[in-house]
Amino acid sequence: MANRIKLGILGSTNGTDLQAIFDTTSIGELDAKVNVVLSNRKNAYILERAKNHNVPAIFISHKGKTKTEFDSEMTTILKSHNVELVLLIGFMRILSADFCNTWRDRLLNVHPSLLPKYAGGMDTNVHEKVLKNGETETGCTIHFVTDEVDGGPILVQKKCSVEPDETVETLKTKVQKLEGRAFIEAIKLISRRDAKNAKKL
Repeated sequence: MANRIKLGILGSTNGTDLQAIFDTTSIGELDAKVNVVLSNRKNAYILERAKNHNVPAIFISHKGKTKTEFDSEMTTILKSHNVELVLLIGFMRILSADFCNTWRDRLLNVHPSLLPKYAGGMDTNVHEKVLKNGETETGCTIHFVTDEVDGGPILVQKKCSVEPDETVETLKTKVQKLEGRAFIEAIKLISRRDAKNAKKL
């Protein structure tokens, strides 16, 4: 287990996708370890999920700090926990270019649509647009994060159908189930990439 990839999580909401990662690592289907969870919201349930799995859960206030100062503080904490791959799970802040460059190729986000469609939207806002536009298919995208919002290279996409009687809530639930699976697939892809690179050294 020495080669388990070490994950750092940034989240502002419930962390449903984090639970999928915990569940998969606990049964040995994912060779990864969550080393720390950070949130900019003190009462975000994602911090409780971390505590329930004995993972350091840290609240960082952004009040009175510039974006660069806040992001630099996050980087310091992530590095102190030996994080190798950072996942954005419902993280409701736009990251600075410096942060994106520091974690280049080691920073993944999940977006609740099939990018490039509905780039820039968040959460239920995206599902509302999918329904309004009469889409018959949607899904989620795991992509590398760059300083262009939702514009980084795509790593994994999962699709689902949009039924005629679909609501925003049913669609959100359906897409969230895909998100956990997509993250797990993405982590495995990164682990394989790192293992290949290590062999070349």
